[in-house]
Amino acid sequence: MPEPTIGVIGATGAVGRVMLEQLFAAGFSRLTAFATQRSAGQQLTIADRQLIVQEFTSEACNKIDYLLVSAGSDFARAHLKQLATTSVCIDNSSAFRMDDNVPLIVPEVNCSVLGHSQSKIIANPNCSTIQLVVPLYCLAKKFVLKRVTVATYQSVSGAGQRGIDELTTGKQQTFAQPIVNNILPAIDRFDGTGHCFEEIKMVQETRKILDLPQLSVQATTVRVPVFYGHSEAVTVDLGCAVSKDEVISCLEGQRGLRVTDDKDYATLPTPLTVAGSDDIWVTRIRLPYQEQQSSLVQLFVIADNLRKGAATNAVQILCYLVRGNW
Repeated sequence: MPEPTIGVIGATGAVGRVMLEQLFAAGFSRLTAFATQRSAGQQLTIADRQLIVQEFTSEACNKIDYLLVSAGSDFARAHLKQLATTSVCIDNSSAFRMDDNVPLIVPEVNCSVLGHSQSKIIANPNCSTIQLVVPLYCLAKKFVLKRVTVATYQSVSGAGQRGIDELTTGKQQTFAQPIVNNILPAIDRFDGTGHCFEEIKMVQETRKILDLPQLSVQATTVRVPVFYGHSEAVTVDLGCAVSKDEVISCLEGQRGLRVTDDKDYATLPTPLTVAGSDDIWVTRIRLPYQEQQSSLVQLFVIADNLRKGAATNAVQILCYLVRGNW
């Protein structure tokens, strides 16, 4: 079979650039970079290769087999249904994630769903959800998953290039309050009950991906002055008493996870050390203080939000569609 043609829409953004890097690394070469008219003609250097950015139009995408889209929810709602008449679209926005007819995919968890779906739109989950559901899936397979409580520490790159620029320059332009020397205790708009949209996404998407519609998920999402890498403090109630060793053994068998029981402050995983990794790192695995068996387990989960939290996951979905593996 001929190699498929692949386009990246939003190619000049923080996620789009990593998508192109990951596509080249995965061995794809028939790539087209799309962006707005303002960016058209710009030359991108990705892994020592040059791509000239093309202006996005629906007509320009007609002969593209697969489109990786990182252009926001408004763009997705305006264009994806039309684009999906000629291309398979893997969308990084929240626009279609909770559509019952659109698969919401993390390959380690539920790529088998793609074999039963007729949709030509495939949703890439929220970055903070992706890194949460892989260890949860592993635990749910072996134990009973009753409740999840998570607090996130999310980097500014989760808000795109503008978030990175604000932390770099210190000039407030993206966030409602300064991010430098500060933390922001909510992400995205609030609903009428005091939950913010980032928290609602984590609840709804986790339930959909794990196919556990009644799972109790409590989330608190926080923006921190870190350039790259989201961290999560997670407590799970497994519904049955387990030992720490049982939990570690379970997690170590899950593809896509890097598990460490390191207690040396000098070598503990952090967003800085995890940056550039395509894996999800799990550390600080523990039971309640002085308990040897418990249904409650605490984890600290870190991932590069531009890679596994966005671009890597999308490219893995593409690899599964094209090659049957990732």
